[in-house]
Amino acid sequence: MSEEIRLMERFYKDVMESGNLALIDELAKDGMVDHEEGFPGQPPGKDGVKFFVNMMRSAFPDIKVKEITPSLSAGNLEACHVILTGTHRGELAGIPPTGKRVEFDSTDIIRVEDGKVAEHWGTTDNMGLMQQIGAVAMA
Repeated sequence: MSEEIRLMERFYKDVMESGNLALIDELAKDGMVDHEEGFPGQPPGKDGVKFFVNMMRSAFPDIKVKEITPSLSAGNLEACHVILTGTHRGELAGIPPTGKRVEFDSTDIIRVEDGKVAEHWGTTDNMGLMQQIGAVAMA
């Protein structure tokens, strides 16, 4: 298993699932660049990652990683596809809790320098997530 995949697994298991926000400082470089703004108002860098995790854990306190699938490895870049599950028990971007169970996915690409994440590109299926909690009509 590559160093990059281990970093992503630690992020999803130890930070997203378990809520260990202090680990973000260990996993990411100072000055880390995050090219994904997951939610409006999300600050840049490590603070943005903490913002995103807090938002998701507040909305889905039982959030779990169902699957992490490595999909690309090239030099110091690594990509993976992640499937997450949870129950909407807290506000999410102004949407009150619905109690609905959700399953949604994310694709992440990271660039690693000196054993830490230096850059992150990602997409989270926010539209599918909003449809599952009833905030957006299903097409």
